[in-house]
Amino acid sequence: MLATILNAFRVAEIRKKLAFTAGILALYRLGSFIPVPGVNTEAIEQIEENYAGSNILGLLNLFTGGGLSRIAIFALGIMPYITASIILQLLTVVSPTLEKLQKEGEVGQAKITQYTRYLTVALSAAQAVGYVFLYRSQGQSAGAPVIDNFSLGAVVLIVLCLTAGCVLLMWMGELITQRGIGNGISLMIFASIVAGLPNGIQAWWTNPDQVFKVMMPFVALAVIAAIVFVQEGQRRIPVQYAKRVIGRRMSGGGQTYLPLRVNMAGVIPVIFAASIMAIPPTIGELVPGMAAVSRFFSPNDWAYIAGETVFIILFTYFYTAVTFNPVDQADNLKKYGGFIPGVRPGRPTAEYLDRILARLTFPGALYLAAVAALPTILINQTSANFYFGGTSILIVIGVALDTMKQLEAQLMMRNYEGFLK
Repeated sequence: MLATILNAFRVAEIRKKLAFTAGILALYRLGSFIPVPGVNTEAIEQIEENYAGSNILGLLNLFTGGGLSRIAIFALGIMPYITASIILQLLTVVSPTLEKLQKEGEVGQAKITQYTRYLTVALSAAQAVGYVFLYRSQGQSAGAPVIDNFSLGAVVLIVLCLTAGCVLLMWMGELITQRGIGNGISLMIFASIVAGLPNGIQAWWTNPDQVFKVMMPFVALAVIAAIVFVQEGQRRIPVQYAKRVIGRRMSGGGQTYLPLRVNMAGVIPVIFAASIMAIPPTIGELVPGMAAVSRFFSPNDWAYIAGETVFIILFTYFYTAVTFNPVDQADNLKKYGGFIPGVRPGRPTAEYLDRILARLTFPGALYLAAVAALPTILINQTSANFYFGGTSILIVIGVALDTMKQLEAQLMMRNYEGFLK
């Protein structure tokens, strides 16, 4: 990994992309420290402890890089955009109009992206209104008003600032995807989680349990190695291409393979599941009299773990089916004269790929669910604070691996010969 980064810095064009990505992420982190106008900064310090625990507010605050606890411009983070993407992808399956747009290529995808942006604005505004009243109730409980002048004008101003901050983050994420390295939305979540790494190291170092302090580095290394091993695991399907005569020349032939990863969905199902499971406890926190819902779906409770596990498995199958179509793969192989040895081209090939993909997706989904739930189970059993949950670990490692692959692909496109040549 270090060699890949060093090689990338020796290529001027990639260096510019890395600098652009780092600059956007730095602006994102800066906006997480700038509070919206009309809030009492002294009162914010009194309610920050509500966002430091393992409740749902602590999880959302981790995904926003601490901006939620500071009532910053980027307090909503990028989660409304992810929620809008989930809704649009689910509607694509049941809506013939959206399904038709998806099959129209880049033009249809641009339309779906536009609808996702509109839905993001609506979700951001609704979520911002809820957070304003949540901040007000927390300030009343703490005895210090968080919002200095709670009037209609102040509420509208704060809601506009929070909504504009989310829209700005959405635009910045798309800029990274277009001009930078890797997926911009994933990198923003990655930056938010990694920003809490110093606090996590401090919590580990100051932990009074000496056994936990000694064993934690070995457990972390073992978990990282296991995640990398499964993330990179794949089933290679051999593909043989027949020789074809074009004019007076014979072309084609040769043998290659079709790689099917154990976890083809990556970390997307975990992000989807975390977004969906954050809705009930968030409603419980925002709506007066529904605190029991928030406690029932606490991230350390069995209901949250069970719900997250079910959603991870479902989203893994759903996202894999969306990104990999066995029928299209079989048609493409048949079109270019390729076939799998021992399998007839066409429909039998599609059925063969679908059967293998179903067998690979199930252990991949169980792996994602296990890694997401394991730290929470260990915390409940040992009462030790791991600071980062399984969802955060999966996101960080998954995004890091994908970014490294993007860098390697950029280097290969430019025929880079190596760091020492």
